[in-house]
Amino acid sequence: MSVSDPPDIIPVPKPRSRYLLGVGVQQLSSSERNGQKLPCPDVTADTQTKSEETDIKHEVSVDDSSIFAPPDPQHVKTSCSETPPWPDSLSSTSSSPDAAGASDSVFSDDFSVTPDLLSNDLHNSNNNSFTDQVIDLQTEICTNGEIHQVPKVPKSQDLQNKPDRPNKPRAATIRVSRKKQTLSGPRQKADTSHSECAVAQSSWLDVWKGRKHNVLWVTLDGHVMSMWKKRTDKFTEYVFHVTSITNIREQDQGRFSIYLQKKHFEFMAHSEVVRERWLMSLYATRGRELITAPKQHGPLIMKDPRKKVYTAICGYSLWIYSSKEDFSVGLGMMCVSMNIASVKATGRHSFSLITPYRTFNFSADSAKEMTMWLERLNEVIRGALSYSEVAHRLWSSPFNKVCADCGAANPEWASVNLLVVICEACAGAHRSMGSNRSKVRGLKLDNKVWTEPLIQLFVLYGNKAASSVWAHNIPPTEQISPDVSPDQRLEFILAKYCKGLYCKAHPLAANQKLLDQRLREVVCGANVEETLSLLCSGARVSCSTTDPELHSAISEAESAGQALQTELLRHNEFVESPDFEQTRHSEEQIEELHGKLDEERFLFSQENESAACDVLDLTEVISVFDCSAGQTHEFEVLSLTDRLICRADGRDALLSHMLHIMKIVPAGAVVDEDLLGVCAVSRASIREGAALQCAEVWCTLQDGEMSIHTQHSSTDTLTLDSQTRCHLQRSENCILLEFPDRTLHVQFELEHSCLRWHELVQRALRSTTDGPQRSGSVPCSIDRCISHITQHGLKVEGLYRRCGVAPQISKLVDALSVSPRGTLLETDELSILDISGALKQILRQSSELIPNAHKPLWLKAAVLSDEKQRLQMYRKLLKQLPPDNRVTLTALCGHLHTVQMHSQENRMTAHNLALIFVVTLFQELAMNAALVQLTKELILRHREIFMNHVETDREIITVL
Repeated sequence: MSVSDPPDIIPVPKPRSRYLLGVGVQQLSSSERNGQKLPCPDVTADTQTKSEETDIKHEVSVDDSSIFAPPDPQHVKTSCSETPPWPDSLSSTSSSPDAAGASDSVFSDDFSVTPDLLSNDLHNSNNNSFTDQVIDLQTEICTNGEIHQVPKVPKSQDLQNKPDRPNKPRAATIRVSRKKQTLSGPRQKADTSHSECAVAQSSWLDVWKGRKHNVLWVTLDGHVMSMWKKRTDKFTEYVFHVTSITNIREQDQGRFSIYLQKKHFEFMAHSEVVRERWLMSLYATRGRELITAPKQHGPLIMKDPRKKVYTAICGYSLWIYSSKEDFSVGLGMMCVSMNIASVKATGRHSFSLITPYRTFNFSADSAKEMTMWLERLNEVIRGALSYSEVAHRLWSSPFNKVCADCGAANPEWASVNLLVVICEACAGAHRSMGSNRSKVRGLKLDNKVWTEPLIQLFVLYGNKAASSVWAHNIPPTEQISPDVSPDQRLEFILAKYCKGLYCKAHPLAANQKLLDQRLREVVCGANVEETLSLLCSGARVSCSTTDPELHSAISEAESAGQALQTELLRHNEFVESPDFEQTRHSEEQIEELHGKLDEERFLFSQENESAACDVLDLTEVISVFDCSAGQTHEFEVLSLTDRLICRADGRDALLSHMLHIMKIVPAGAVVDEDLLGVCAVSRASIREGAALQCAEVWCTLQDGEMSIHTQHSSTDTLTLDSQTRCHLQRSENCILLEFPDRTLHVQFELEHSCLRWHELVQRALRSTTDGPQRSGSVPCSIDRCISHITQHGLKVEGLYRRCGVAPQISKLVDALSVSPRGTLLETDELSILDISGALKQILRQSSELIPNAHKPLWLKAAVLSDEKQRLQMYRKLLKQLPPDNRVTLTALCGHLHTVQMHSQENRMTAHNLALIFVVTLFQELAMNAALVQLTKELILRHREIFMNHVETDREIITVL
């Protein structure tokens, strides 16, 4: 056997690299055996489909993450004018262990390419694959472990059996019309300071790592390439330094590949223009200096979820790798900057790394190893920070370790009235707004300002609470970064704090009186977050000069002993609130797209099977509406910046997509069973009756029922029937729902959501009133008071004449308006007086029992001298009253008739009761003696007036 001939029995390669991306090793062709030159090898390896794996004679478990590295450019040139010989390791015919080792070396995972050996033509896409060098070799392992030659399959036949099919994105499943909002806020402009640098790049890309496919937000800052599941994520899916790249390969159809020694990624952009930008930026990163050796590295156990990882401290960052092998090739899971982190021991072998966005819990193999990690991490953190006493205390909250506006690390300034910690660059923009908008103070300079309550405010709340108010709905495309231009920074900060473009307005923002009243209530407690929301929405700290008895919010907070509330109010006493430019949309750009759902994301592409061009995070959705009608199957999805109309060919396809979104949108507040038949889901703020406290809820509508789901997974279901009244308050994006036993104010974040809900509720109400009309009903709060007093208070002396305790009466009124049946009512004498006072107050606050237009007619009837004619006129006027008013007046007069029957005990005759309730019935006409006599007759002759009326009209009315 000559040296140039291949061995009859080929040594078994290592299992992990035995198959090159699922392709078996075949026997060499005769021409290759005779030493003829092979075609030019390629510098990439394409992922094969699962069907190709079935042709392999012996299945071996292969780690998908272990991708065979491209050949060394020193030995394989990319120019096809030179055809390299077959690698020496495969041309050896010796069956000795040395020969086997040589053959094995071709498949070894240690085979790598270093950046400094790459030629300028590494991206040539016309080269043949390196796997073509070994595509004609194939082995079969028998049960006894021996290796035999397998009959050669002609290469042409093999290619016909296994066509080369490139990776394709998943096909779209629904058609989408997106009405993309063009915002009037700050837009991301091209920064001229970076115009000479082509390495800054970011876009959505379809990414394949082995057989694993995903759509990721990919960024390149010139040094590090990062891949994120969502644009708003703070930690990556994959990250690597550009010096770890060993090869870049161009492909067609918007594709390109990046190699990291034994691993590689394949990318697909939605257009050739985006691909060319990426390639230009990637080529510009070549020749960068290698990163310094890690200060410490080793394995750790990471909890939540529990997983063994490999970690390394490089510079001022902690890199986390899936395995030691990934560490060796430079492919990390995420990189945690130490200048925004703190570390502390949490157990004998465990410690926590705390950042503003996530807490990492690690455990080491021993206490000694844990101590070493703690010492080194603290050393790195100290090196990244410069401390002062105030800064050290404020930075103890991880949220305060990054700028509230741009995210820069270690901010050393703060706006004491806005409650934000900011960097020096953003502090300059804040000063330009003026001290009437933002009071800027330094953490290391203005020591006298930093009182203990103010420090506690920032430590306990600070950036976390402020961001939930001031940065509630910042689109990812408008969020600035630390390296933006000064003009962009100023424009963003003015939009954020002066215009209130991204603020979450308080539900009471449209009513200044209620807003100020709620502020005085809240500052008596510890809810600083709502206080900040009220101040942001324009609540006034100083008391109104028109009402000298009205205490200011500061006085209320001081009286309640709330030091933190008092401190926050003092810094906001003479500042201006945002202008609240709520009209942000200058125009709508309509584009037709193809969509497909991917867990918590909605992927959009321009063609059915093209790469994703944009991604919507479904957790940002605030409303979903079923808009199907007849043969049209569509639903509507709303976020703060997008409006999507999704169309499907059939009802089943539409429901599967809509229910998928609805399950994610409420974030666990709604169980799956509650979504069956739902036609609307929206996030809203809700308050009940006269109460000013608001709660954020999710509302669903189905089959004439409205369900309210709170964040605590409790559900309140309300029936929409003929007794329900719905009123639109468009200026507040609110609908007012009046039920027999309660009143709800439901406020939506978008006007479009409010209008859609009003339309759907009105449609549901019309459907319930198509059947037989029901007679009116007594409001539950009034009915509850009448029943309780009739049962327990008829013998209380001075009933309805004696006054109860005013604060207790107000509490009862609020409680009865929210839950009439659930309110606890006592039976002692003082409680009965409170309940009687509450009944009178509810009657005065509710709609007038006798409308103003009817009052002159009642007065005219009251002065009639003929008794029979007068009573007949009363019955006629009763018939003209609205059903609810008529039934309520009947119940009230029947109750008062019962009360006067016990006048020997309670001292309340019909005349005394008439003097009290004539004001309730006739307001400004109450001083007329004829109306007092009329009221007395309604009480004394109740049965004659009302019961005759009942018999005449053939209506059934139950009188209590």
